[in-house]
Amino acid sequence: MKIPIFGTVIDERFLMHRLRSTSIGGLAGCLAAVGIFEWRLFRDHVWRWDLLSVAITMVVVKIGVLIWYRLTD
Repeated sequence: MKIPIFGTVIDERFLMHRLRSTSIGGLAGCLAAVGIFEWRLFRDHVWRWDLLSVAITMVVVKIGVLIWYRLTD
């Protein structure tokens, strides 16, 4: 698939690499949020609800999109 506006600069491989890197970046952010949440919980005995809510939101969106694409594809 060639995008007419950008010509040969952007092709399918570029779009797939962008998709994969975005997915890996999202998972890394989720793991970082969970890691910081657990660090605060075990070290300081403080529940950081904001970090937990970010991690849960990322997981729910990831699973939701996975199910959506599986059902509609």
